[in-house]
Formats: sequence, C-alpha cells, structure tokens
Amino acid sequence: MSKKWYNLFVSVDPSTEESADGGDSSVSSPAPVSAAQAIADIAATTAVIPASQFASTPASLTSFNEIYDAAEIHPPAHGFTIMKVGEMLRSEHIRSLPKDVKRSSVLVALEAAGAPLEDVIQDAVKRDRALDTFERVQEKAVAGLEASKTQENQQIQTEMDRVTAEYRARIQANNDAVAKEKERFFAWRLKKQEEEQKISDAVSYFVTVNPITTGGTAAAPAPSNSSVK
Repeated sequence: MSKKWYNLFVSVDPSTEESADGGDSSVSSPAPVSAAQAIADIAATTAVIPASQFASTPASLTSFNEIYDAAEIHPPAHGFTIMKVGEMLRSEHIRSLPKDVKRSSVLVALEAAGAPLEDVIQDAVKRDRALDTFERVQEKAVAGLEASKTQENQQIQTEMDRVTAEYRARIQANNDAVAKEKERFFAWRLKKQEEEQKISDAVSYFVTVNPITTGGTAAAPAPSNSSVK
C-alpha cells in the first residue's frame, strides 16, 4: 500500500523512523505527503457529479442510497466503501479503543483485503459531492417553486382585489338604490300627510270623531255608530 495513504490515518514521525540500513530516514527519504495534500489530490481527480444526474430523481426522496444510486456511485470490487469503513470504526470490537488503534485496525483490514485507502477516500468524496449536488438541485427546485407560487399568489391577489372591488361596487349600488327609494318614499309620505290633512279638515266639519288619520299609519276603521253632526 502506498505510504502516503497510510499517512492519512497513521501519523509517523520522520525523525524517529529508521531506514532499512539503520540510518535516519529523514536524511535519505523524501518528506511524507500531508494528509490534507493527499485528500486534495483525490478531490482534484474525482469527477464532479453533474446536476443532470438527478434530473429524474424525486426531490422528496429521503434514502441516501437512492441518491448514491442516481449518482452512479458503486462499491469498488474489493467492497470497501467509506460507509463500510464507518461501520468498522463503530464496531463493538474497536469503537472503545483509542483513535490511533482504531485507525491502525482499519488499515490492517484494508491491506489484508487488498483495498487501497485511496479507493475509500475517493468513495467518500464521491458521496459527499453527490449529496452537495443533490442539495443544490433541491434548493433550485424550492426556489423555482417559491417564485412560481409567489407569482401565482400575486395573480390571485389581483383577481381577489378585482372581484372585491366589483362586489363592493354592487353593494354600494344596492345601498344607493335603497337610499334613493327611501328618499322617494319619505317625500311621498310628506305629500300623503298633506293630502290626508286636507281630507281630515274637510271631514271635520261634519263629524264629531274624525275618522281620517294624519301623519302616520292608517288607523283601524272607525266604529259604525260614529255620530254625524
């Protein structure tokens, strides 16, 4: 296994590591590649997951495996993915051990299975990029839906305002019609009272009890025994 991938998980002090001939390796060996640089190398050589990869993937799905499948992320032939390594690290056999021991245990298992650590890191990068891309796809879909619904709401509000104005106008027209009719009726009532007063005045010369009503609703018919002057 390449030593630089080993250095991703196991820190080795070059000053204490001896070379094969018993000398100081720090003199004859090149400086080890840093973990950050090694991971950067992997990221640089790992293809970006295009958004079109999720064109037919429903935004509502909650299974990460479906996202990985849509991104066409397949386990390598040796079967060691970052998910499997994660399970190994959480295994009851080593999860309580110190971090360095856990790393060493996993590296031994990978080496025994002929699984390069580079493959595992690359698998992790692919999955992370798939999740990030799918997040952007969903975010764009949410933004598109929001814009569409906002426009629809504006159209609905415009229609509501138009209909509200129309109904308010109809209500006002009804109120105006009632007010106009009341005005006509009250004007007629005044003339009616004037007319009844004329009739009452004329009748008053010939009866002791005037049967003519004035100024209000017509009274009940006068008694049949009303006296006449």
